[in-house]
Amino acid sequence: QVQLVQSGGGLVQAGGSLRLSCAASGRTFSSYAMGWFRQAPGKEREFVASISRSGTSTAYVDSVKGRFTISRDNAQNTVYLQMNSLKPEDTAVYYCAAGSSYRLSGSSAYDYWGQGTQVTVSS
Repeated sequence: QVQLVQSGGGLVQAGGSLRLSCAASGRTFSSYAMGWFRQAPGKEREFVASISRSGTSTAYVDSVKGRFTISRDNAQNTVYLQMNSLKPEDTAVYYCAAGSSYRLSGSSAYDYWGQGTQVTVSS
């Protein structure tokens, strides 16, 4: 069992930056790939980024490549999402999740989820 607690997020102007954090409980954090998803109003939850257990491999949806960076600190049981050059279309509730493989982008591949945090980008 893994519990994920998110922090960060908020309101920022277009072009600004935010960092999301996701802290995991338990001693098995390093055995999980971690991912970030987002859900905008009226839309389905979509994959944003993922990172392998060791942190050496990452994957991103095309729309955030070059702007967002996922990272993890296994000693601190925490995964991060650094978001730069934010756009209004990045507005959504963001969720972190723990799963079996960073190569899988479907939400069904992730077993544990954070509570979600709102990110709002104004134009």
